[in-house]
Amino acid sequence: MAKSIVIIPTYKEAENLKNLIPEIIKRTNGEVDILIVDDNSPDGTSDIVREFQKDHPNIFLMTRPKKSGLGTAYVEGFQFALKKGYDYILQMDADFSHDPKEIKNFLKHIKNADLVIGSRYKDGVRVLNWPLSRLFLSVLANFYTRIITGMPIYDATGGFKCFKRQVLEAIDLSKIKSNGYAFQIEMNFKTFIKKFKISEIPIVFTDRREGSSKMSKKIIFEAAWMVWKLRIQSLLKILR
Repeated sequence: MAKSIVIIPTYKEAENLKNLIPEIIKRTNGEVDILIVDDNSPDGTSDIVREFQKDHPNIFLMTRPKKSGLGTAYVEGFQFALKKGYDYILQMDADFSHDPKEIKNFLKHIKNADLVIGSRYKDGVRVLNWPLSRLFLSVLANFYTRIITGMPIYDATGGFKCFKRQVLEAIDLSKIKSNGYAFQIEMNFKTFIKKFKISEIPIVFTDRREGSSKMSKKIIFEAAWMVWKLRIQSLLKILR
């Protein structure tokens, strides 16, 4: 039987995790392991996870000394998953913008693909409670990414995904230094350039329940530059 794990990076997500972890357990019948990668949250996020660990041995916690970014959190999580022999590695946000009920759907589709992306923009727009300005920026960013990189992906910046271990083994994770949207684009492009099969499934994305968004101008500019960087490296045949 294939082993599956969902990786969730956190920073100040204590209130969300109190509800998210039980929901994941319920929706997956406890058959999917959970790894929380916490960046030393001052609100006791790690303590919440430790409480759940007392009754659930398939919940794991990785604590990092300081806030180090989404991309490096996922990379460390991926390395953990590969070392522990997981076949399917999911990633999702902690803020309920990604619905845990979709996890089983990802695990169904990953059997016929190498990377499954939960898409907000395939077959229409499925985003709830975002201001129009942010929705417009996201749609424009994904169109821009698709044109520049040539990836046939409608939602290249989305963070709800499932990888087969072979994809992560083929990518040199030690060279991944990007964060935020740029990280999602970089991982997708490296999967695409290595000719793995990418599939998109429609999901409904809902703005976070608790806490504040981690969005910043730095994240936006990093993603805008990453698109060109990947394209240039690909043309020069130096992408690995």
